[in-house]
Amino acid sequence: MDKTVQMQRWRLILGQESNDRLTRMEMPALSEEQMLMDSALASIYSKSELGGFGGSGSKGHRPSNPRISKWLGDVRSLFDKDLVKIIQNDAMTRCGLKQLIFEPEILENVEPDISLASAILTLKDMIPERSKDSVREFIKKIVDDINKLLEQDIIRAVTAAVNKREHSPIPSASALDYKMTISRNLKHYSPELKTIVPEHFYFFQRAAVSAAKKWTIILDIDQSGSMAESIIYSSVLSCILASINAVKTHIVAFDTNIVDLTDKCSDPVDLLYGFQLGGGTDIDKSVAYCEQFIDDPKKTLFFLISDLYEGGNRAAFIRRMNEMKSSGVTVVSLLAVSDGREPFYDESVANKLSKLGIPCFACDPKKFPELLGLVLKGRELSETNIKQISRPSSAHK
Repeated sequence: MDKTVQMQRWRLILGQESNDRLTRMEMPALSEEQMLMDSALASIYSKSELGGFGGSGSKGHRPSNPRISKWLGDVRSLFDKDLVKIIQNDAMTRCGLKQLIFEPEILENVEPDISLASAILTLKDMIPERSKDSVREFIKKIVDDINKLLEQDIIRAVTAAVNKREHSPIPSASALDYKMTISRNLKHYSPELKTIVPEHFYFFQRAAVSAAKKWTIILDIDQSGSMAESIIYSSVLSCILASINAVKTHIVAFDTNIVDLTDKCSDPVDLLYGFQLGGGTDIDKSVAYCEQFIDDPKKTLFFLISDLYEGGNRAAFIRRMNEMKSSGVTVVSLLAVSDGREPFYDESVANKLSKLGIPCFACDPKKFPELLGLVLKGRELSETNIKQISRPSSAHK
């Protein structure tokens, strides 16, 4: 990078307040596009009268909707997608624009972002009637993006959970019994090709074929305010699982009350609107409610998605989790389902659960299919590279 480009970038970083000083250092002029960038950034980061609606130049007046719409359009055209999300979030927190996000013409120009969707969900009871369709469409864009990212991997994880005691005549690459196929075809080795040319392939019987509704998957989701991002991901995961015939899925949301959302799993947005982000938590009460869905403990997978801050009876909660695990249920604690963020959770409870053999994970959504596949195949969860909280020294906050 030559000196001219370096100085121009420093000028954009330091903002309009540095203009006079850098000019004395013979700073090269900004290009037309850089001047647009500078103006867009100054709108939220400048502290001087040179700033736009973010600086003192705004004089406390709320900016007009057309001006914000134009600014959002400029930002989206000038910066990379990841930077746009950062700038948008800064505009909401620094410039008091959150109250305007429900304006339809503004929301249409906002880059879909999981953090902004989380903020909207916490305020969804304040959405004006004229904006409900726009808000729903905005959230649907994010849901669709997550669905595209995860759906095929989750379906593959479930349908590839095979019964290795039985074989099937139905060909399936994901259910191929490599060991038997190779051993039974060794005599068909081709010296010319230097490889085995199998005459017959052997396939495991799929779980979906050998036992429909074989697994019960329960997602018990903490709907306290701090879990907003995890709720969005969990809703999409829930709807994908509910669409798979090979498993039976139950979705429960809780704070101090319990809401069974299983019947809303046909639409992730409807499911999201069923959550009431709030205050306290009673995890023990919710786990007790979920016990009614356990018919065959050895074929039940229970996900507790929570920061583990128990507002009810903590000792009873830990005892109930241990009893559930001892009965044969596969119990997993997901401290958060979020993209790359350190989870905020009760370290003491996480460590106690870990000592009982209940794994506590900080789960990137993209890793969830891997985790699900290991469980359904009866593999050890220690085989995954998802961040697991298993010792007091490894806990984060």
